Amino acid sequence: MKKEFVVIGLGRFGGSIVRSLTEQGMEVMAIDQDEDKVNEFSSIASHAVVADSTDESVLKSLGIRNFDHVIVAIGDDIQSSVLTTLMLKEIGVKKITVKAQNDYHEKVLRKIGANQVVHPERDMGRRIAHNIISNNVLDYLELSDEHSIVEIVANDQLAGNTLIDLDIRAKYGINIVAIKRERDIIVSPQADEQIRAGDILIVIGADTDINRFEKKVFSL
Repeated sequence: MKKEFVVIGLGRFGGSIVRSLTEQGMEVMAIDQDEDKVNEFSSIASHAVVADSTDESVLKSLGIRNFDHVIVAIGDDIQSSVLTTLMLKEIGVKKITVKAQNDYHEKVLRKIGANQVVHPERDMGRRIAHNIISNNVLDYLELSDEHSIVEIVANDQLAGNTLIDLDIRAKYGINIVAIKRERDIIVSPQADEQIRAGDILIVIGADTDINRFEKKVFSL
């Protein structure tokens, strides 16, 4: 079954979520108070509605509680973001993800029941910083404040070694969970799998351990 989503706030962040979910075949209701923004997404989203999300009666009339997941992507208006989240919680929405402006905003959102809080600008900043520091890092996904999944390109120093030769788990406390090799992906590679130059290693672990591994291997 298709999951049904609501995105409230059609700025750059909310708009990109609407587009991504729609491209993946999901049912999406897009909501904003700005009629021009709603018109922009009327041909993209399943439904596009001009509405005040801080009005409980409006949310109820739209049947919001029947959707699987509501994303509150309201821009700079923290008060509207908080009130909308509160209303969604009170009418019984199952899952609520909210964009936070800062750490104080996040604390309030969590206290009133947001299931997930995201900081798109901060998180993207960290991701870009990580990528530009290391030429060998292709992608970086933060799992928590201290743990990440990183895609690392294998260099000549790693090539020819098997996973057991490198003994990465024992030495660095991280795990190679998959290897991308051209169009193939090897999930949970065996200990005798030999790494080739250009392989993309998908590594999971604590940020400090991943950084230690990068510094050691790529300074050789």
